Amino acid sequence: MADMLVKLYDLPPVERPVARLAERGIVIRRAMPYEKRIVVAWVRESFGDGWADECEAAFGNHPVSCFIATEAGRVTGFACHDSTCRNFFGPIGVAEKVRGAGVGSALLRSCLHAMASQGYAYAIIGGVGPAAFFAESVGAVPIEGSTPGIYRDRLKETRSR
Repeated sequence: MADMLVKLYDLPPVERPVARLAERGIVIRRAMPYEKRIVVAWVRESFGDGWADECEAAFGNHPVSCFIATEAGRVTGFACHDSTCRNFFGPIGVAEKVRGAGVGSALLRSCLHAMASQGYAYAIIGGVGPAAFFAESVGAVPIEGSTPGIYRDRLKETRSR
C-alpha cells in the first residue's frame, strides 16, 4: 500500500459536513485525555492492536491528535495524526453502522485542518488502503516509491539477520 500526499493549504471546508452530522446526532470532535481508555479500547476491539497502539500514541500529544465521532455518547469513529510519525495522518476507522454517512470524511478533514493550523503545509497519509476515498475527500495523490514505507515489519527484518 502506497502513501499519499495531501495539500493542507487547499483543503475542502469541514464545518458544513460536521454540522450535517450533528443534525443527525453524530458529533465530530477532538478526543479529551480522560477518554483515552474508552477510545483506545474501542479502536482495539473494532480494528485491532496496531491501530489501537497508534491511537494511544495520539493521546500523548498536546493537544491530543485524535478526533472521534460519537453518537448517543458512544464512539463510532476515530482518526489520528502525528501518532506514528510527525506529519502523518492515520489511522482512521468508522463503525460499520455509520459508514457511508460522511463520518470518515468529516474525521479526515478535522484532522487535516488541525494539522494545517499547526503549521504543516502538506500531510502524508501512510499505507493507504482505500485510495479513492482519500483522493475524492481531500485531493490526496499517491507518493511514488512509498511502498512499503514506514509500515514495513522492522521486527521481522531484525529477526532474519
